[in-house]
Amino acid sequence: MSSNAEVRPPLPPFTRESAIQKIRLAEDGWNSRDPERVSLAYTLDTKWRNRAEFANSREEAKAFLTRKWAKELEYRLIKELWAFTDNRIAVRYAYEWKDDSGNWFRSYGNENWEFDENGLMAHRFACINDMPIKESERKFHWPLGRRPDDHPGLSELGL
Repeated sequence: MSSNAEVRPPLPPFTRESAIQKIRLAEDGWNSRDPERVSLAYTLDTKWRNRAEFANSREEAKAFLTRKWAKELEYRLIKELWAFTDNRIAVRYAYEWKDDSGNWFRSYGNENWEFDENGLMAHRFACINDMPIKESERKFHWPLGRRPDDHPGLSELGL
């Protein structure tokens, strides 16, 4: 369980505005590609399913993220609200990356998130599909790190 000292606003119950804010904070964290920083958004006993891989703690999630970003180079992510309720948020997302051979991919997915009362993610269930793309088909061109506020989102990009 999370400690009382760990609080990650915005807190549930979510409004449309606070759900969108929570999603953007998650996107920003993942675009940092910093497993330590990102792992702090999850409860100590978080439960994940990511493709066929499962994580059952913050430490396992951090190890997963370390492996992920060692493989998925030039990683850039956009998340968008799909639905929300009291302490749950559903998102759709796409991210672009290349492998160590220079092959580019766009990965499409959906996630279901459940948060504890302190705003830490207790459950994360992700479904993801990878599509090979040509470098010329890339749509995410900002410098590595946070997506600029004026960069189009998924809907604006037709994704």
